[in-house]
Amino acid sequence: MVFAMSNVAATPARVVPAGRDLTLDLTRVACVVLVVFVHILFTGVGRRPDGSLLIERTVEGQSWFDAASWILNIMPLFFVVGGFAARAGWRSAERRGDDAAGFVRLRLARLARPAVAVFMFFTIALGAVRLLGFDPALVDTIAIGVGSPLWFLAAYLIVQALAPWMIGLHARFGIRVPLVLLGGALATDALRFLVAGGLLGLGHVPATGYGIGSELFGIPNVAFVWLFAQQAGFFLFDGWFARRRAWQLLGLIALGYLAIWGLVSLGGYSWNMLSNQWPPTAPLALLAVVQAAALTLLHRPLTALMRTRVAQGAVLLIGSRLMTVYLWHLPMIMVLIGVQLLLPVPMPAPGSPLWWWTRLPFLLVVLAAVWVLSLWLVRYEQAPYLGARPRTGATAVAVAVFVLPILAITAYGLDLPLAAAALVASVLSLYLVGAYRRAPRTG
Repeated sequence: MVFAMSNVAATPARVVPAGRDLTLDLTRVACVVLVVFVHILFTGVGRRPDGSLLIERTVEGQSWFDAASWILNIMPLFFVVGGFAARAGWRSAERRGDDAAGFVRLRLARLARPAVAVFMFFTIALGAVRLLGFDPALVDTIAIGVGSPLWFLAAYLIVQALAPWMIGLHARFGIRVPLVLLGGALATDALRFLVAGGLLGLGHVPATGYGIGSELFGIPNVAFVWLFAQQAGFFLFDGWFARRRAWQLLGLIALGYLAIWGLVSLGGYSWNMLSNQWPPTAPLALLAVVQAAALTLLHRPLTALMRTRVAQGAVLLIGSRLMTVYLWHLPMIMVLIGVQLLLPVPMPAPGSPLWWWTRLPFLLVVLAAVWVLSLWLVRYEQAPYLGARPRTGATAVAVAVFVLPILAITAYGLDLPLAAAALVASVLSLYLVGAYRRAPRTG
């Protein structure tokens, strides 16, 4: 998460900067680990009785999963905490005399640099499997899966790039800003559902998991929904949630879930909150408020936990490599599963009791493997050297260049041309904002 993901818990247990809320660092780390675990539950790979390969989204077939997704989908909380971080970061930037362009290009650099490494890997890997003649259907299935978390890079940069202006609107108009954003999200959803139902004279345009159908009309919600969640983070920073009593926060959570239930009951929306994630829909905006209130309720016990050396050490270990964990955990899951398939040992059938019991140990193996990988990749998470300030408009162009291929990957699925395009776009965006791995030599 740029500031929110790259500079996490970078202090030892004995030295905590004054005013730093370590519960937010803990929240970021916990959210990423939960994302990894949920993806492990989705990845059911084994062999059928005839020896053929079986790939399924195991957890999605469980009767309880739709209800659990109302808690397990913590992506709105990412943007809430990111809003808190943006509010704090912009205040610091103003004190230093930085402008909005400087604020944005730093956040772009902290997202694009880790992205270069992962897109380079995808480009090389997809090119290699094409040359080796692997089954295209199998490659597409795996590529779409490992590329699924990449939407976050585009969505998060969009809202962070707009943060200085949204903070100004927040200071001027307060609660009216998220209300307008929620109205935009609801209107976007309504248009999308009308198009999907063929009610606008366009014929029936089905919504699909990947590929553009009626989903095209829902893309504006990448801004409306996640900007709403970011605004909730501004209110969190201002102490609005902290000033509420416990019963008020509980009431806000209850009302939020009731409103979500009302929306999904109307039709169009999925009862599975993960299915509402692309394009994002209004229930996720409401879920952001629920999660902000819940985080506030848990602040005291989380604060007590973060006073312990064990908790601070764990948050430091994972938090200093959070972008690496987020971007590389699915490729690593696939690599580890591939190793299992090659070894002459039986694999538990997806969904079997043994499969479920081995998910937590597998999570630990994945995290350990990504940590080993991060010993080299962590350099991409370090704050880059920023050269001379680019020309007016160059930062805005860089944001667009970086975002567009990633949105295309989210819409159509990861493949070789889009991976290569995203790699070129990431490098170009860094060049446009003057972000370098190290300071250039002088003399």
